[in-house]
Amino acid sequence: MYRICIVEDEPNIIEALRYLMEAKGWQVEVVSDGGLAVEAVRNQLPDLLILDYMLPNMSGLAVAKELRTHPDTADLPILMLSAKGQTKDKQQAQIAGINLFMTKPFANSDLIEQVSALLGARST
Repeated sequence: MYRICIVEDEPNIIEALRYLMEAKGWQVEVVSDGGLAVEAVRNQLPDLLILDYMLPNMSGLAVAKELRTHPDTADLPILMLSAKGQTKDKQQAQIAGINLFMTKPFANSDLIEQVSALLGARST
């Protein structure tokens, strides 16, 4: 069973993501604060991180950059979700080591397809 950590501060999005992931049989952990995300991921390494761009106390970009500096989390697949869809935002995410950037709102089927692809790449 895959473990997915969702770092998101919007309750409606948390519940939607939790529902989608659990419907696939995946285990979900939710962290709603960027400042707590790095510690949570390091304490219990997930198979995939779904990370919001804008978070309280530490941005998603800062979380990703921090995770990329540690050997245990350097290769962790990270899917970033953001309402910010400008080219510069996507470029900053790429520089931070984000594997995939998706804008909100997203189609549920597209999200599940992309998460499945990232998880599949991790198991090979």
